[in-house]
Order: sequence, then structure tokens, then C-alpha cells
Amino acid sequence: MSLESIRDQLPDYAKDLRLNLDAVLGETGSPGLTAKQIAIVAIASAISARHEPLTQAVVEKFAGTLSEAEANGARAAAAIMAMNNVYYRFTHLVGNEEYATMRAGLRMNVMANPGCEKVDFELASLAVSAVNGCGMCMESHEKTLQKHGVSAQAIQSAVRIAAVLHAVGVIAEQARAAAPALAAAA
Repeated sequence: MSLESIRDQLPDYAKDLRLNLDAVLGETGSPGLTAKQIAIVAIASAISARHEPLTQAVVEKFAGTLSEAEANGARAAAAIMAMNNVYYRFTHLVGNEEYATMRAGLRMNVMANPGCEKVDFELASLAVSAVNGCGMCMESHEKTLQKHGVSAQAIQSAVRIAAVLHAVGVIAEQARAAAPALAAAA
């Protein structure tokens, strides 16, 4: 399924998502980001949205934009943040400072050599952390990006991509799940 068909199948109440989807996946709608950064953030964000047809459609849309290593860097950001966001959200939200002093003991080797530019990996990691709601990770990645000279506009653009793709994934999955029930009721 193409990204256009997913967009076109969104219900009328999600019209804003249709409009935003087109906007955020282009350089004009995501100021401060390159086409490559948009692709990396979009793939990682689509994976974190947990709607496989959306992930495949985003990967297909950006097939000519990224090398396989760069696409795997986006996948690696989604994978490592799926783990880290749970762990660090726990250590932050529990409120017991002892956990902050303990060694995490989780392998994160991919962060040293993610397959894409480290700034791009950080943008994708920030976007996934926003979807997963880990304040500690968002703060850490945002600070790292600012230290590397990434503008607030670019950081906002990455999070906007994550927000839109997450919403599209949620609504597309809800519509897919509702389709058999609607057909049975007819």
C-alpha cells in the first residue's frame, strides 16, 4: 500500500492528518531538515507508530533517498529507543533517585556507529522518544542536537514528523480494525 493510499483512506474526521502528512514529509513543510534527515526521521517515526502498512509505505517513499545503511540507521534509532524509552522513563517517573545512580546494563552499541550521520540518528532518536513519551530521553537528545548546532526549527520539524506519522498510524490502524466489524454489520 502506498503512502498516498493510506492518506486517502483516512476518514474525513482526520482530514487535518491528510493535509499534515503531505506537508511534513517535504523540505518546505519541515524547515531546517534535509531530505535525508526527513527520510530518516520519518522511517524511525513510522516504525514507532506500530502500523506496518504505514512503515512500508514510508520506506517505499524514501527508497531512493537513503542508502541501506542509512535506512538501517533509522531502524536502529527506533529499536534502541523502544528499549531506552521504557527504561529511562521508568527511572525518571518512579521518583527513587537510587535508580539514577545504577548502571543501566543495557547494550547500546549501535549508538556509536548507527549507519547514518550521528546528528541524523539523534534527530530520529528524539522523534521516537517523543512518540514514546520519554521526557528524560527527549531532553537528552534535544541538548545533544543543540550542542551540534542543530536549530530549534529543525528539532521542531523532526518532532512534527513524529507527531503526524504517529497520528496517521493510530487512525489507519483503527480504521483497519473497524473494517471487518463494519462489513459484518452491513
